[in-house]
Amino acid sequence: MPVRIATRRSRLALWQAEFVAGQLREAHPDLVTELVPLSTRGDEILDRSLAKIGGKGLFIKELEQAMLDDRADIAVHSMKDVPAELPEGMTIGAILARHDPRDALVGTTLAALPKDAVVGTSSLRRAAQLLHRRPDIRIEPVRGNVETRLSRLDEGCFDAIVLAAAGLERLGLASRISELLDPSVCLPAIGQGAIGVECRSDDETVLTTLQAIDDLPTRRAVEAEREMNRVLGGSCVSPIAGHAQTDDDELILRGVVACPDGSDVVASLAMGRDPVEAGREAARLLVSHGARQILDEINND
Repeated sequence: MPVRIATRRSRLALWQAEFVAGQLREAHPDLVTELVPLSTRGDEILDRSLAKIGGKGLFIKELEQAMLDDRADIAVHSMKDVPAELPEGMTIGAILARHDPRDALVGTTLAALPKDAVVGTSSLRRAAQLLHRRPDIRIEPVRGNVETRLSRLDEGCFDAIVLAAAGLERLGLASRISELLDPSVCLPAIGQGAIGVECRSDDETVLTTLQAIDDLPTRRAVEAEREMNRVLGGSCVSPIAGHAQTDDDELILRGVVACPDGSDVVASLAMGRDPVEAGREAARLLVSHGARQILDEINND
């Protein structure tokens, strides 16, 4: 029986699913894989912000249902799209080695943007951090797959747009990158650059199969980021950023919570060997610096 891989239909999602399939076949030469492309509500509803229609979890619900209905064995996600809390009976069976986690500016560099330049992004996290650095620019929403966003830039709708560097690189579009934004300027999203594989938590055969492609340093880093986000009560559309790196066995986790208008940004730096403890410490530091007030104001709007 083949391992059935649920995936969204976008070119980037299919690339990621094919990449996971290839890694699995390399680790298990006799394994047969089969893609199960699905359409999700997050892909279908493009005229409203994710915050208004339920967040990035809308990109994965149909994939999870396919596994619960036994139409798929695993689902491939960008970890930045995976909510902090998974449905009962589901787990992340593998997280592959992380690619570049940084955000990329396409169109021009941040320094070269003129006053009142229009920058396209639907991410509160990206918008808040960019406005903190450049309060003279304007942020306008842009949704759709990578190609759709690039076409809107090329049509002159924006002076620049912000996309994940990893996605552009995976699609062979790295030449479109005008500037890789340093994390000190725009800290990445939780899990950005990492591909995760979700499966049923009681499927021991699949869990054993996935162990071969699970990258422990990336898993530990992403677990720390996700724990920080969980403690803060953040959703996939909150202006929360977090990025962890490993130095030998120690994790170094940076966190940011920003006001949507960029007027205030609080940051933290936590270190530790245990991902959960590092995530909790980063969240505690952010709260002590005023993160709770920022998030409460956003949630009450």
